[in-house]
Amino acid sequence: MTPVAKVAMVSGGNRGIGLAIARELLAHGWRVSLGARSGAVDIADGRLRVYRFDAEDKQSETDWVAGTVRDFGGIDALVHNAGTLSTRSVIEADDDEVDRLLEVNVKSPLRLTRKAWPHLLAAREGKVLVMASLAAKRVRTADASLYALSKAAVLSLAHGIRHCGAEARVRCTALCPGFVATDMAAWLPEEQRRQATRPEDIARIARTVLELPASASVAEIPISWTVEPQY
Repeated sequence: MTPVAKVAMVSGGNRGIGLAIARELLAHGWRVSLGARSGAVDIADGRLRVYRFDAEDKQSETDWVAGTVRDFGGIDALVHNAGTLSTRSVIEADDDEVDRLLEVNVKSPLRLTRKAWPHLLAAREGKVLVMASLAAKRVRTADASLYALSKAAVLSLAHGIRHCGAEARVRCTALCPGFVATDMAAWLPEEQRRQATRPEDIARIARTVLELPASASVAEIPISWTVEPQY
């Protein structure tokens, strides 16, 4: 009997890292439930379904999980890739910007995980993958400090989920990339953009983590386009 292909929910999947992850999973036999604010996705594959997902719309979270279970029959993996950027410091940013950053980067992934949790528990060795950032592990400039604050919270969320799933063998891993060659890094100097980590690199690592057995629990993976000093 041919085993049923596993199902992964991928947020922010219509471009950049999320789109690369969706393509990588599809290429290796997964079925993909892709959540995006825009329904336009440059993939033609019968194992892919696209759902409306907006991290600032709680109902879209509920509808996406319900639609995935209805259409695919369950959830084996949840990939939190959607996020937003800020270039303001923790001193300059007003409360509205802080609230929006935490809503999109932290609270929405937390709510989505709660809603998908019963299905991850029901899966054989469910997985959660959280896209954090090297910014979660160090603050290099003032204008990166608010973003870093949100990503540090994302990293703690990943570790919290990891502990919550320990007994049920639901594993959670945080990927912590530096600059990745997507539109979010368009402001980088040309030489750095040329050398930056590719979305496809992140996608290969993501798939590897999602396909590891529960006996190989990986807490976090820092990824950079260059060798960073450790401090």
